[in-house]
Order: sequence, then structure tokens, then C-alpha cells
Amino acid sequence: MPKKNPRTEAVPSTLQEAAVYFAQPDVALMYFVALRWPDGEITCPTCGSKAVRFIATRKLWRCGGEKHARQQFSVKVGTIMEDSPIGLDKWMLAMWMVTNCKNGVSSYEMARALGITQKSAWFLDHRIRKAMQGDGTVTLGGSGKTVEVDETFIGGKARWMNTRQRDRGTDVGPKGKRPYLRDPGKAIVMGMLERGGKVVAEVVRSRHRTSLVPPILKHVAPKSALHSDELRTYGIFSQWYSPGDYEHKVIDHTVAYVDGNVHTNGIENFWALLKRGIRGTYVSVEPFHLFRYLDEQVFRFNNRKLTDQGRFIALVKSVVDKRLTYKELTGAALAGAQA
Repeated sequence: MPKKNPRTEAVPSTLQEAAVYFAQPDVALMYFVALRWPDGEITCPTCGSKAVRFIATRKLWRCGGEKHARQQFSVKVGTIMEDSPIGLDKWMLAMWMVTNCKNGVSSYEMARALGITQKSAWFLDHRIRKAMQGDGTVTLGGSGKTVEVDETFIGGKARWMNTRQRDRGTDVGPKGKRPYLRDPGKAIVMGMLERGGKVVAEVVRSRHRTSLVPPILKHVAPKSALHSDELRTYGIFSQWYSPGDYEHKVIDHTVAYVDGNVHTNGIENFWALLKRGIRGTYVSVEPFHLFRYLDEQVFRFNNRKLTDQGRFIALVKSVVDKRLTYKELTGAALAGAQA
């Protein structure tokens, strides 16, 4: 392993400090190794053996256990950076920027900042969003806690779309009717926010019960106070579930936006942050990739109480065992499997 340099012991807390700190390849390598293997025991990502030795001339490790494919491995193997020719110095800066820029960073801006192509920056951005993806086990609310639920539409205005664009992402009801759709061609996103806590958001097919109710049952703990707008779909929690399951309260936005403690202003604030990033930074987002941009905004929101350095460390620790290939990202792998 490279020796420590006393001049680089100060851990960066700003983007400018990070640029200087990670500019030295050995320092960037040491930093990532310390976060990936905090106990100091480096293991082979293929077989898990601890019998590894460092090859200083190539910045690689060699597994001394049983023979297997890929005996030699770099620090990137088994992470979102696997098979990437981009250096750790640029990867670290990219992760710092995506994690701490409140409205996101476009691939064009990332390409100019790092000196790489826009295509590489776009792929890099999405792999970072892959690391931001949660495991789907977040539980919100509980006895004495309030969870706000709401849904929103993401996309351009229907009057500026052609027929093909309007037909994408439509909310089709029984017999071809669209009783719950106001904006044809837009994707639908639902969110659940625990007041003062975390948020969970995901793309849904429609505003019918079959799409909105299962995520709530999965992520919102019983005994929670559930606040929603006047959408009839949420009425199921007042009609079919006993008061002991969920305490459902409704705020009718045609009358008021706040009624005592009943409101959905928290989740509406999250929608404002999400749309500010999509409209102002990314401009146009394909429905196929929308869930990745949701993961990005959810990660920043749920870690909003941390410092810039804290959010960066949380992201770096989550890059392991999350692989995203270019074929998977573009849908080529899916198209090949269906062919």
C-alpha cells in the first residue's frame, strides 16, 4: 500500500479541498480503501479470501487463495466503478458534486468540470445514482408519527406533445377510460414522507388503488397518522381499514391547504425540489430513467442533515456490490433478452 503523506491527512470538507486532496492518486486510493474495508482487512471480491498481496507498481491486489478467474483485482472491482477507465480522482469529484449539488449536475456540466466526454459523464452520473438507490426496506411512521402521502406528474405539457408522446405513460383505466388522468403523456410519481424524517418515492403506473395502496402498506408502519389530499384512492384507508391500522385524515385543497395539523406541505416541498432539478438542470428526463433521478433526490433529501463531507462518505460506502453496465442502462440488455 502507498505510504501516508502528512500533507494529505486533512480530510476534505469542501469541493475545493476535495479537488486538491484527490488529485494525488495514492491519496485517493488510500481514502477509498479505508472506506471500503474499514477494518483494514482487504478481501478478494471474487472469493472473499483475505490472502491477498498488494502489487505497488500496478496499484492492484493479487488473491493468494484458490485459483479462480480474475486473480488480480483493483479497488474498483465489485463497485459501480468496475471496468471504468476514469481515474479515482475524477470519480471522487463526481460523487462529491452529485451528492452535494442540491439541484443536481447535468452530464454536460460534469463533462466540462472533469475533462471527459459527455457520454462518459452521462454513464458516470447514472452509476452514481445506482449507488444512491436504496434497498427498499425503509419503514416510515409508527405510533404517534405522521406520514404524508401524495402523487405528482412529471413531464412536459400535453399541448406541446405529438400523439406518440402523449400516449406514453398514460394512466388508462377500465374500458380505455382515463378517470384519474389530468395530464396525458406524463409519468406519475408517488411519495411518502415522515414529518421530520425520511421520504420514499417511486414511479407508479396509475393513480388507481392497485398502484398507490401497495407502496403505502409496504413502507408505512401501522398506527401511523396518514395525511393525504382529497384523491378518492386514499379513501380506502378510511373505509376498509380499521382506525387502529391507520389514522387517515384528508386535506381538501379546493378549500384549504392547512387545517390545524393536517396538511401535505412536506411532500409538496419534496416535489418542488425534484421538479426544480428536472426542469432547471436536466431539462428533459426519459420515463425509462426517471426512477434513477428519483433515487438521487431521495438520497440527498434523506441525508439533508449531514454535512457535505458526511453525505459524500455515505455515498462512497454504498458503491460496493452495485454494478450497472451500459447495456443495462440503455435497455440494450433487456431488448436482447426479449429478442
